[in-house]
Amino acid sequence: MSDDPVGVVTRWENAGGEWRVVARTAVGVTVALCRCDGGEEVDRFTSADPALLAFLAGRG
Repeated sequence: MSDDPVGVVTRWENAGGEWRVVARTAVGVTVALCRCDGGEEVDRFTSADPALLAFLAGRG
C-alpha cells in the first residue's frame, strides 16, 4: 500500500473505479476499491492517516 492513501483513492477514482468506506472506527477507516462495472471489490485497505480522514469527512 502506498504511503499516500488519499492518492490511492483519487487515482482509483480518476481511473474510473469506485470506492466505498466499509468501516469507520475511532482510529481509522477501511476503504474498499471496487470495479467500475458492477462494483466487485478488488482490494481494500485500512488507514488512520489524518489526510485520508479529512478527505473522507462527510463522504460515504
